[in-house]
Amino acid sequence: MQTTAVQPNQARHNFVPIALIGLLFFIFGFITWLNGALIPFLQIVCDLSQTEALLIASSFYIAYTVMALPMAWILERTGYKNSISIGLVMVAAGFLLFIPAAETHSFLLFLLAQFVVGTSLTLLQTAANPYIVKIGPQETAAVRIFIMGLLNKGAGVLAPLFFAALVVGDLQHVTMASINALPEAERLAQIDELANGLVIPYICGAVVWLLAAAFIKKSSLPELELEHDVSEDTGTELAADKSSVLQFPHLILGAVTIFLYVGVEVIAGDTIGLFGSQLGVANATTLTSFTMGFMLFGYALGLVLIPRLLSQQTALLWSAALGVVISLLIVVSDPASTIVSEALWGWSGMQVLPDLVTFVAMFGFANAVVWPAVWPLALDGLGKLTPKGSALLIMGISGGAIMPILFGVLSDHFGGQHGYLMMIPCYLFILFYAAKGHKIKNWR
Repeated sequence: MQTTAVQPNQARHNFVPIALIGLLFFIFGFITWLNGALIPFLQIVCDLSQTEALLIASSFYIAYTVMALPMAWILERTGYKNSISIGLVMVAAGFLLFIPAAETHSFLLFLLAQFVVGTSLTLLQTAANPYIVKIGPQETAAVRIFIMGLLNKGAGVLAPLFFAALVVGDLQHVTMASINALPEAERLAQIDELANGLVIPYICGAVVWLLAAAFIKKSSLPELELEHDVSEDTGTELAADKSSVLQFPHLILGAVTIFLYVGVEVIAGDTIGLFGSQLGVANATTLTSFTMGFMLFGYALGLVLIPRLLSQQTALLWSAALGVVISLLIVVSDPASTIVSEALWGWSGMQVLPDLVTFVAMFGFANAVVWPAVWPLALDGLGKLTPKGSALLIMGISGGAIMPILFGVLSDHFGGQHGYLMMIPCYLFILFYAAKGHKIKNWR
């Protein structure tokens, strides 16, 4: 395979590669945060319990564990550019699977479609994340990821709104309770109308991803060669005498951190609709946008502060501590209270939510710094092992499959409010990685 290497000192001035990768991060965000709208939607269409509904997110995120190494194999053999095109074609295939799933109301087919889409994003993320980290200097890697994050989470704000407008349409007022109160014939007719709303938008989505694949294939996106990688911390080539990614403690601990981070991020984004619905909030399919809005604010603030006023490690410490505080606020707050929400949303004329829902949305702010900070810290010094290291970090995204199910089980037994207690140990581990874990370069 012929490649054109991107020199790190030149890449930061190369607008085209960064813009193209930015397009990919927008796509990641749009597809990923559709889950927050899909979960309460499919709970109605397929008549699911809360735990079953959260399997919709799990089938998407489990692909990151099952398919990460096969996707790394594809990346190593086809290169970054071709892998990205292949991944976009796979996204289109997954979207097309939603059509027969909608027509048959088949929960298993919906799960298969989600798995295919998750597999495609596994390939895309395995290629795009190390690319944006290595395309410029290590000390500004978090800044480049912040820019990607603004696009990613901006798409996350838009995705639930587009879903509500294009798929749900005039049925935005429908909830699980309201539809179950209808006579059987009317209930089935309304479920059919909801399910059929998926068909045209997902066909159009498949066409868009195919066009994006063709665009990337014909673009000027250069390849990235990673034979040598000098550690900023040690001044030595860490990968020179190592043959396996398992020999890098800071990478392994980084993968655990990603696992826990994605778990709490998905819980914050994908359970807020279910939680809000339980508290009587109308149009719960749009609540994920509030979480993404807080995350966008966090990304924008990080872009200003890092590395000018804060190091990425310090920002990660503060973010983890804030996550612990928010978790405690959710558990001790009165479900009927809207004092905080009125102060936050009332002045702007936005929907005033229960405080508990606002606190869940605020997890987005606590989570914003984590992904941009962990990637450069975990990939530092991997050299030619970077693709496999990236795949290992991508496998950590499976936290989004496992932890929401645990949250669902806890919520079914102890109530949704107390289910958020599980976030505290997760944020404590993230705090450990920021303070100590990323500095451990060799096993002792």
